[in-house]
Amino acid sequence: MTDKAASEPIFAMRSVGKNYGAVQALSGIDLDVHAGEVLAICGDNGAGKSTLIKIMSGAEAPTAGTIRLRGREVHFRSPHDALEQGVATIYQELALAPRLSIAANVFMGAELTRPLVLPFLRVLDKARMADEARGYLRRLSVQIEDMTRPVERLSGGQRQAVAISRALRWNAEVIIMDEPTAALGVKETAQVLDLVRHLKAEGRTVLLISHNMRDVVALASRVVILRSGRKLHDLPIGSLTPDDLSHLIMSAPALAA
Repeated sequence: MTDKAASEPIFAMRSVGKNYGAVQALSGIDLDVHAGEVLAICGDNGAGKSTLIKIMSGAEAPTAGTIRLRGREVHFRSPHDALEQGVATIYQELALAPRLSIAANVFMGAELTRPLVLPFLRVLDKARMADEARGYLRRLSVQIEDMTRPVERLSGGQRQAVAISRALRWNAEVIIMDEPTAALGVKETAQVLDLVRHLKAEGRTVLLISHNMRDVVALASRVVILRSGRKLHDLPIGSLTPDDLSHLIMSAPALAA
């Protein structure tokens, strides 16, 4: 690998903007995301985080600017298109089917099949899906043996693990996590933080969108702070404390349109 390839961001935005009619939700966003890092994206309500996530995940197209993945310009047509290219998004609501099994959720939209008597007749290979789903969870140090258990019977931390396992199933290199510890208790929050650490240990790239500055300091190596749809700060976490980050977010002056 050349020095240039090694230093080139895995995901990059240049001058990205998004308008909704006369409303400018994002303006001139430049962003470099490096392979294997945990990058936090923070900002107060209305800062533009949700719009940025939608563009990064393929849910919406930018009005202006370019997006590059592994050094090549990309135009995501949908979240599934982004997923197929290695960018997975795990929303706060998780988008899991609560009444379906763990294995069914991990393989949703990419179910494994096997032939049934005649080659052109195929059925779901439930045993293989259960075995592989169990393996993805074990990679995250989550021990659940019964892959037929409905997701609705899992804890919040375990549900996050199932959603992450789906991203691993697609071999996602970039994983965007939207408020992953929101509404979780102390024990479940600690479990989710460990899941993110496991992803980093595997060499995955994580973009963490969070209002919880303690989570940001505990996990991220760098933080990008948005304000009024623009990038205000791009800083290494270093010795920054949760209070420091909160102050940067809350005391920032309003930006001119």
